Amino acid sequence: MNQKRTFGSILTILGIIGIIAGALGFLQIGGLGLSKMNSLVPFFVGLIFFFAGINLVKTTGDRA
Repeated sequence: MNQKRTFGSILTILGIIGIIAGALGFLQIGGLGLSKMNSLVPFFVGLIFFFAGINLVKTTGDRA
């Protein structure tokens, strides 16, 4: 597997985790101790990581 695709996959997984953590914090579930406004930070960082990872995987071509 290509290193860029591996890094893109890792970014995507971290993005999903950030989105879930931000959503749980916004709903005040899970004991993260975040207020509604502070929970937006991991949500938006997760979105950035998610879309950057997806874009990296999508644009990286395979070499055979």
